[in-house]
Amino acid sequence: MVKKVAIIGAGISGLASIRSCLEEGLEPTCFEKGEDVGGLWKFSTLVSSVNKRPDFSVTGQWDVITEKDGKKESAAFDAVMICSGHHVYPNLPKESFQGLQLFKGKCFHSWDYKEPGIFKGKRVLVIGLGNSGCDIASELSHTAEQVIVSSRSGSWVMSRVWHGGYPWDMMFITRFETFLNNNLPTVISDWWYVKQMNARFKHENYGLMPLNGTLRKEPVFNDELPARILCGTVTVKPNVKEFTETSAIFEDGTVFEAIDCVIFATGYSYAYPFLDDSIIKSRDNEVTLFKGIFPPSLEKPTMAVIGLVQSLGAVIPTTDLQSRWAVRVIKGTCTLPSVKDMMNDIDEKMGKKLKWFGKSNTIQTDYIVYMDELASFIGAKPNIPWLFLTDPKLALEVYFGPCSSYQFRLVGPGKWPGARNAILTQWDRTLKPTTTRIVGSPLKPCLFCSWFRPVLISVLSIAAFLVLF
Repeated sequence: MVKKVAIIGAGISGLASIRSCLEEGLEPTCFEKGEDVGGLWKFSTLVSSVNKRPDFSVTGQWDVITEKDGKKESAAFDAVMICSGHHVYPNLPKESFQGLQLFKGKCFHSWDYKEPGIFKGKRVLVIGLGNSGCDIASELSHTAEQVIVSSRSGSWVMSRVWHGGYPWDMMFITRFETFLNNNLPTVISDWWYVKQMNARFKHENYGLMPLNGTLRKEPVFNDELPARILCGTVTVKPNVKEFTETSAIFEDGTVFEAIDCVIFATGYSYAYPFLDDSIIKSRDNEVTLFKGIFPPSLEKPTMAVIGLVQSLGAVIPTTDLQSRWAVRVIKGTCTLPSVKDMMNDIDEKMGKKLKWFGKSNTIQTDYIVYMDELASFIGAKPNIPWLFLTDPKLALEVYFGPCSSYQFRLVGPGKWPGARNAILTQWDRTLKPTTTRIVGSPLKPCLFCSWFRPVLISVLSIAAFLVLF
């Protein structure tokens, strides 16, 4: 009998889950606000609750109760995949700012920001130095009278254009770069990381330097902000100590007067109000899920959370691999370790994450390490040593080039015959849209240039240590 899977959420994670279910012969039903897409899947308005059926310990089935036009319906499913992500509920921490209740200007979350025109001639305070805060501040700096960004801890600001004018992720997220970061001595790895983050400009000179610059917290991607700060149209300040009726007093004692509007770019939170708290437990900001997907304490592994991770890598390949593994576990072709082993793995990974990313980023993960873990569960992880023996040309591109999603379609379930050629020609497709005026052959990056310097520095450091000691 074909297993029925309830998919809660129709975003990127939901679509990846639908695809994986169809590939494995399962029957997905997607619940989300929206309309039926071409008659393929049923879309209900609201999921009220998801509960274990009385015989869950035997069948692993769930009752999914939905509400539409005031009418509730219940249906049984063999599995549930939660795909609502982690950008769900706007986080508006008004209670954290003394005197905010006295402020007479407008105050809202970046979720409600639509366009810059209405802020022409206004004095705007943006709280938060994440991607939303930097984008809004940069955009408003062209129309508003004055824009100030307040940051509690600072942030690295990266350009989408990396060394040589190539896309940053294709140069930065490689298997060899990951190997160096995870295996070099900590002092060298931290130094090299800070140097890379400061390659475009010195963050100290712009007031952007993170308080703990060696933490691998997700950086901000904004090509315009440094120029707007340099021009004086955006000013960076520390955290707000106190609000008055018309102004904000910062922790350094400076004051921003006559504020018209405060925009809180303070991120989002996530929750599962349709689930019993005992199913998915959270400790502070920790997610108690095996590999960020499976609740370890369930009698049957028939619930999966897709998209509740954050990394420097692309979202679509991540959710694709998550759903591919999750569906095979649900189908029964893959099995999970014991509850004890899963909990030990969660605790071990959490310790590493706290050290690597910091307390506030416990859903963040190392992209390539995480992807390889998931791929290994379904037999889709590329065997690098074997590739070097059998296909050196491909191996060089896989190991030193961009870690693109094609790598996880070379072998195993879902293998794609065109994956090899797609990897070898990925730079051709990347450069084609930018070479609209032909002035010579497009220059592809050297696979070895990006890592030659850190290797040379490491060798020299080890040699100096041996000589001196």
